Amino acid sequence: MDPFTFTFTFANSSDLKLPVAVKVSRLEGYEKPLPYSTLLKRPDLRHRGSNLIPNSELYITLQPFADSKPLTVHAQTPYKHFKNGRVWNQWLTLPVDYSTLPANTQLAITLWDLSPINPKGGDQGHHIPFGGTTIPLYDDNATLRTGRQKCRVWRHKAADGYSDTTTPWRERRRRGRGGREEETVVVVDEKRSRREAELERLVGLMKKHEMGEIPENKWLDQMVFRQIEKLERQSVKDSTRPKHVSATENGTANGEHQNGDVEALCAEGDPDHVDGSFFLYIEFPRFDHPIVFMDHEYPPPPISSIQTPPSQTAAAVNFKPPPEVQLGPGIHSDGEGAADTDGGGGGMIRIYDAEVGYADNPAETKHRRLIRGQRSALDRDLKPNPKMRDFLNRVMSYGPTVELSDKEKDEVWRFRHHLTRDKRALTKLVKSVNWVEPAESRQAIALLPKWAEIDVDDALELLSPSVQNSAIRAYAVDRLRKADDEELLLYLLQLVQALKFEPEHAKEDDDTDSSLASFLIARSAANLKLGNFLHWYLMVELDDEAPAQAEKNKRLFARVSYDFMKELEATPEGRARRKILLRQAEFITVLSKISKEIRDSRGDRLRKIEQLKKMVADPKNDLLAFDPPLPLPLDPDIKITGTTPSESNVFKSTLLPLYLSFKTSVPGETYSLIFKTGDDLRQDQLVVQIIALMDRLLRKENLDLKLTPYRILATATLAGTVQFIPSSPISTILSSQKYKGSILGYLRFHNPPATPDAPSVLGVAKDAMETYVKSVAGYCVITYLLGVGDRHLDNLLIAEDGRFFHIDFGYILGRDPKPLAPLMKLSREMVEGMGGSGGEEGSQFEVFRQYCFTAYTTLRRSSSLILNLFALMQDAGIPGLAVVGGGEGGSVGKVEERFKLDVGEAEAVTLFGALIEREMGAWGAVVIDRLHGLTQGWRA
Repeated sequence: MDPFTFTFTFANSSDLKLPVAVKVSRLEGYEKPLPYSTLLKRPDLRHRGSNLIPNSELYITLQPFADSKPLTVHAQTPYKHFKNGRVWNQWLTLPVDYSTLPANTQLAITLWDLSPINPKGGDQGHHIPFGGTTIPLYDDNATLRTGRQKCRVWRHKAADGYSDTTTPWRERRRRGRGGREEETVVVVDEKRSRREAELERLVGLMKKHEMGEIPENKWLDQMVFRQIEKLERQSVKDSTRPKHVSATENGTANGEHQNGDVEALCAEGDPDHVDGSFFLYIEFPRFDHPIVFMDHEYPPPPISSIQTPPSQTAAAVNFKPPPEVQLGPGIHSDGEGAADTDGGGGGMIRIYDAEVGYADNPAETKHRRLIRGQRSALDRDLKPNPKMRDFLNRVMSYGPTVELSDKEKDEVWRFRHHLTRDKRALTKLVKSVNWVEPAESRQAIALLPKWAEIDVDDALELLSPSVQNSAIRAYAVDRLRKADDEELLLYLLQLVQALKFEPEHAKEDDDTDSSLASFLIARSAANLKLGNFLHWYLMVELDDEAPAQAEKNKRLFARVSYDFMKELEATPEGRARRKILLRQAEFITVLSKISKEIRDSRGDRLRKIEQLKKMVADPKNDLLAFDPPLPLPLDPDIKITGTTPSESNVFKSTLLPLYLSFKTSVPGETYSLIFKTGDDLRQDQLVVQIIALMDRLLRKENLDLKLTPYRILATATLAGTVQFIPSSPISTILSSQKYKGSILGYLRFHNPPATPDAPSVLGVAKDAMETYVKSVAGYCVITYLLGVGDRHLDNLLIAEDGRFFHIDFGYILGRDPKPLAPLMKLSREMVEGMGGSGGEEGSQFEVFRQYCFTAYTTLRRSSSLILNLFALMQDAGIPGLAVVGGGEGGSVGKVEERFKLDVGEAEAVTLFGALIEREMGAWGAVVIDRLHGLTQGWRA
């Protein structure tokens, strides 16, 4: 770190949404009994208990002021009888938050005495001010005051709370003529000075003790506290004697008549001011970091470069006009500048610089323009030497999140004609082109027809929000046209989100859609399955409860949905398909209504199940039979013909999801699903989609890991359907005597060898054991890459044929409610299910490791595709992605760091192997803290 760089940690007052609280500790003071002559002149004083009894009952009011106006009603201490001293130790809370207070907030604190005689006459007004003090909530540096404070009490005055208060908590320095501070002559009392210095030192140590910087020792601390209180009382008594007087230009300050002058001055204004001097001790809450008042923040200037024609001079640039200036803390509107602090100094003001909109150095931009313009004709036949070839190959291996340096951009541009044969280089060229320069843009676009055909992952990267050139985006869409419908379905969720990033002119033009929207509409209108999912993805985006959805995006998705329906009308089967989508919407509406009624109804779970069966069987809900058969929204390949009410169920869960069984068009076959309302399934839908994509990538390499990417479809922001897979959670298996409390016992029970001579492993049919080992390996790798958290034995399931899989993906990308959660989700029970890891006879652990290594390296080679899919989803409004989206790299960075792309494949495998050894068993048995008891072991 640079030795001249300092880091300050502070908090913003606008984020402190807590009510203002002040602790009133005690009142310390010394007062002489009033002389009889004074009582004769002021008969009302004889009825003030404060003048006769040193422990009289006083009460305190506290009220915030700003700009001489009260901000809210006051808070008041309750009645309290004092025995030995005026000690409250009472916290007062105001009905206003710190985040709503201005920087010049003052707290007006008044101590009230009671008198049976109203000096002004009448029957009311028996509350007489004993004294008052006014303390600013923020100090001169706009930092919230914390800890103990000693406030001067001004006798017989109520705290006024004015901007120029007459009851300040500290005495101000006297000013002479012309605003100059007068010189003061201090009467030095050596004994009292030593006591004051000692008291100041002890108070500083006390603050450190309260902050935890000094270890606690209760019996000794109490003695010290009592001694400090004695010193404070003595200090208050000493303060009744005058410490200094003003020395005018013509007067003197000798000690002979000094005290008399002060006494005369005090007695002239208040006959008993000289007799009493009081201080109120209060305490403000303490926070982990200093709380700094933050003034109005101006909107940030544009990040991208200002687009100006090359012929336009710098003087003619039309910069953004400065915004309306709002004054910050300590800045006066009368031109005085920053508020004067102790001894001078000033505050800090911000000056708006319109030229901050430039992203690059103008000199470097001009230099780059000259260099690239001169070599445009010579670069066509330019070829790299071996050293430069290695340099370019390293640049081509960068992932999609890596930003290119200026040198890398210049070299990619210089050898752009040579790089047209490398399909990986197009995304690097797009990052290297200055799209503000028309000449560069034209040259880059002219190279597109000559470029080698790019992969789908690069096409998705060209549809990201960082690419705004229409020609480049159209080229990426042309590459997607070559993908078949099944492959396109894997990316459809991200492509719908990519519609947001189309250039503004393409979105606002009603006559011509963007190339991506036209492509999706045409392909979806020609395929029932694609059209089904496009329709429901758009419905989720148009949901009124969709969080943080911009109005312009809703208009965009509404227009795409309308154009899709128009395109359906133009196809031969369009009307029939529109009817199907309408029937699906009615079907989902009925299920949503039933789900909400079941959740809101009273009664136990058994009554809710009976109520569900009656509602499903009710002909009014049209769930008993579907004629013609209805393609299921969750899986359009499945056509349902009716519902079986007797098999309906309500799961034991907080949101009470529904279990429904449907008859299909295939005789004898049924399809079961779970319908949920009140839960956002979009994150689970995304994770399962990525798992399905990874399964396809692994199968391409002839590696079938028996994954179970069950189907999930969010039909609204807080509703959706989930495919039901008959299975049992590991928690149920381990607690069952039938399976002898082990996964291996479960596999043996459901998959014994068909014959004594049939191949088996550890008493389990060979195929079932192989399925179990492969599926555990696949999900260990996938959950590690996606950072899946909140794993316990209730959301790990095993089917009877040995397929192992995960459900419930509420925590991803490294988030986990458990502290120090392991990165690899591999428990001891899972390892024992494959025969252990200690070299036992028949153990499949080494086979498991090899499957893990193969899967990890295979998926690592397709990391760009996975990262680009996450990049397109970062603005989807999914809560789990939004939580990590603000950090460095966002959700894409969280996934990228697990691929270890900064090292070679051999080193990455070594690191992954070490991770398995380190994390194996670290997860251990997890205490089951959730209710399950679900039908056939499924936990919704």
